[in-house]
Amino acid sequence: MVHVIRPIPVERLRLLVFDLDGTLIDSAQDLCNSVNETLKAFDHEPLPDPAIASFVGNGAPMLMRRSLALASNLNPDDVDEALLGKAYEFFLKYYREHKLDFTYAYEGVLEALKALTELHDDEGARKWTMAVLTNKPVRPARGICEGLGLAGYFLHIYGGDSFAVKKPDPLGLRSLMEETGAKPEETAMIGDSHVDVLTARNAGAWAIGCRFGFGPQTLEETPPDVMVDTAADWTAALSPAKIGLQH
Repeated sequence: MVHVIRPIPVERLRLLVFDLDGTLIDSAQDLCNSVNETLKAFDHEPLPDPAIASFVGNGAPMLMRRSLALASNLNPDDVDEALLGKAYEFFLKYYREHKLDFTYAYEGVLEALKALTELHDDEGARKWTMAVLTNKPVRPARGICEGLGLAGYFLHIYGGDSFAVKKPDPLGLRSLMEETGAKPEETAMIGDSHVDVLTARNAGAWAIGCRFGFGPQTLEETPPDVMVDTAADWTAALSPAKIGLQH
């Protein structure tokens, strides 16, 4: 189902930018396993998977910082920086080797991406370019997209270390706009959390929120322009012929 809060002029869109974790893929188990292996290596007890999953969305360094803080009963700002650096290095190495153990594309994602590439304007030309902007480090992000057959749908796959700052800072999204020649009002950010909505807002773009993934509860406080219940709804949300029929 498509839930329209503020109608998006989809016929004007030229750039669709997708979040990765919690939007295109369910990577929770591999992230949780990698965090707990890191904690174990540094003499900490493992954390419950739901607690770790709740930390996903602001980049791997913050994921590791918050996990170390919880495991040590500390405030995240009080985590020893030297320890964090070593733990993060261990986490990255382990995660790169295990990033596809349990990670999978959400049901309907591949079909929806294929359908979106086939939505054309009256002249038959491609209406938009698609890209990925995630706070996950770029190397595993690209490796996952390639491994799951997603990479071919995107002009670019940018990660949390592709730019000097991460989402919700708009730098990455604005860079994609510049590269593709799309204006803010011709751009939509699609993601599962308030981080993606704020990224869109900060760049002056439209926001589509996904009511699945890791952070859909945050969309209540930071609502997007349109919300969808499943990946299969992306096509309806971005089709001028269908959007008026949704409630």
